Amino acid sequence: MSRSGASESLPTELPEPFSVDHILPSRRILGMRVDATSYDDATCRIVGWARGRESRYVCVASVNNVMKSYDAPDFRRLMNDADLVTPDGMPLVWGLRSLGVPGAARVRGTNLVTVLCDRLCEEGVPVGLYGGSPRALEDLVAALQARWPSLHVACAWSPPFRPLTDTEDELVVAALAESPVRVLFVGLSTPTQDEWMASHRGRIPAVMVGVGAAFDFLSGRKRQAPGFMQRAGMEWLFRLVTEPRRLWRRYLSQNPRFLVLFGLQLARARLGQRPRTEQPLRGS
Repeated sequence: MSRSGASESLPTELPEPFSVDHILPSRRILGMRVDATSYDDATCRIVGWARGRESRYVCVASVNNVMKSYDAPDFRRLMNDADLVTPDGMPLVWGLRSLGVPGAARVRGTNLVTVLCDRLCEEGVPVGLYGGSPRALEDLVAALQARWPSLHVACAWSPPFRPLTDTEDELVVAALAESPVRVLFVGLSTPTQDEWMASHRGRIPAVMVGVGAAFDFLSGRKRQAPGFMQRAGMEWLFRLVTEPRRLWRRYLSQNPRFLVLFGLQLARARLGQRPRTEQPLRGS
């Protein structure tokens, strides 16, 4: 069905046995749930769900997700109902730590794909790709197969840059349901990818992982920020400099709003107006 340098220290081994019933600590950052997961934890959950061919969705969240969630209650509901929400951006990691999760760590989308592909090769779990232009998807498939020759890429689907018609959507769902895909990487932009995954949970028998710009990074079509900028929470600046026309509005309007609003949330928390008790991770 084809239409078509991680810089952080990543784990080399994953813990076994691991229970996907383990409840993660989470916090609401401006009303949106963020889970204090890790590469090991997220990978084990996704692989465990994939083994049972469960229909799940995983959101890799940045400040952009938080601010869109803050502004749109419907989007906030679908983010809070996700099976896993990882802190992709360092501001969310700092947010979790400020709200009482000192061990919170970053789970960046591109690096999560890398760790997952290592594990999925070992497990023999087929993957699918959804998103990007046909040419970009061809480059991505070539890059994945060069790096992981044993990775089974069962399908690569490049959707049109518009909402699918009901007929087109049914064709996609039917094709994925008939395919051996157990993990579907979704490379659309936020909020499109998160809305798409939420609307297809229960319809596609696979774990959908929204990884955004990871498709472009892994295929080599876009440069990644240097490691020191990623660790310092300055990746947004690198991306703004390299893609100013596309990203200036997101970063120059949303980031300052986030700082002010989250500062107010912290101030209320420290004055004793604690946020509501968090719900356990969905499906736990």
